[in-house]
Amino acid sequence: MRSLLRYLINNYAFLLFLFLEVVSLVFVFNFNKYQKVQYLNSSNRITASVYNSFNSVIKYFELAKVNRSLAEENAKLKTFLQLNSEMEISTDSLFLNLNEADTVFRYISAQIINNSVNKIHNYITLNKGRKHGVKPDQGIVSPLGIVGVITSVSESYAYGFSVLNSRWGPSGKLKNSDFFVPIEWDGSNYQMANLKEIPFHVKLAEGDTIVTSGYSSFYPEGLMIGTIHSFTQPEGESFYKIRIKLAVDFKSIRFVNIIENLKKEELIELENSISDVATNN
Repeated sequence: MRSLLRYLINNYAFLLFLFLEVVSLVFVFNFNKYQKVQYLNSSNRITASVYNSFNSVIKYFELAKVNRSLAEENAKLKTFLQLNSEMEISTDSLFLNLNEADTVFRYISAQIINNSVNKIHNYITLNKGRKHGVKPDQGIVSPLGIVGVITSVSESYAYGFSVLNSRWGPSGKLKNSDFFVPIEWDGSNYQMANLKEIPFHVKLAEGDTIVTSGYSSFYPEGLMIGTIHSFTQPEGESFYKIRIKLAVDFKSIRFVNIIENLKKEELIELENSISDVATNN
């Protein structure tokens, strides 16, 4: 203890200098917008690089499982291509071409390098970024179902909400009735989510499929979300209490696709022009 005190006394000037430097940097980054943005961008790049290195080690021990998954996905894709000869495949992405005028979605392959499942607000980090064509507000999907949505992008990485985030929920519908439903995760189980606002007159059954509604620019219509696990009719209420089992296992997922809606800007421009006309009138 005496040695520690002697060291502090002998070097108090240098230690005071370091303390004041840290305090000054905190003030600079907190109260100057430009410096704060640069700090956050640099921090995100460093964090993503660390996650990428760590994920490389984890990936090595899961190669057998990944190979099985990729083989199954390739078999499904080959079958789909045989039935849809108008599909065009390009390097690192897949374009859905029903015909040239109807091209809407582009799929960019990516790998998950960080993913949380045990928080109220869970996030996902991918190894593709701005230089690969990734932008905010693009959907993330896997062969089994939807995964999340991109919220921010750096040059080489992307970051966003997963379905396991109470701040965001995908728009879904009952596949057998086309009844539209909001989906919400309550933070209790990474395999489950809740369906909201379905009235008692809608017929339900355990195992009913929930898919994307197509009412969002994030996803095309009909992508898998999950299946109804259980439901009850609470007394004194007008809506079911419904639990669904999510199609994606968020603890084991490694490879995903990022969806780019190629006509999103046109759609937003049209909706904004209609909104402006309504406001002016």
